[in-house]
Amino acid sequence: MVNAKRKAGKTAFKVTVFNRQKDLKISSAAVKKLVRALIEKMDVACEEIIVHFVSQKKICALHAQFFNDPSPTDCITFPMDKKLLGEIFVCPKAAIDYGTEPYLETTLYIVHGLLHLLGYDDIDPKDRQKMRKKEKWCLNFLNENQIKLDIW
Repeated sequence: MVNAKRKAGKTAFKVTVFNRQKDLKISSAAVKKLVRALIEKMDVACEEIIVHFVSQKKICALHAQFFNDPSPTDCITFPMDKKLLGEIFVCPKAAIDYGTEPYLETTLYIVHGLLHLLGYDDIDPKDRQKMRKKEKWCLNFLNENQIKLDIW
């Protein structure tokens, strides 16, 4: 897992958001606020994080290209280094298809992707348990601080 801590007084980092889907209205400002709040709360050092919101067709193409699986998925991450922490590709259509609260589900996908960039994994049951616990912690933190993509 990423252990790099931010230096005192050095909190500036860039959150870049690309929205190339039309299934769910996404506020880039809300995404930036959400990612920034979590990174600062977890005291992670990095210079940039990139979040892409993509169509189901695009996430299937990425899934096929990098994981040899053309089925739809909710998010895919590409960890980089301490400078560019990585890229998160989120498919809001998966959140809509999941059902009840697409903005809350999309928030979970962002959190899940961010945790992958920080070294969390969900393949092994023990690791998955740790990741689920941290996801819950992140969602509680966001909720307590009223940081959301939409009202949830």
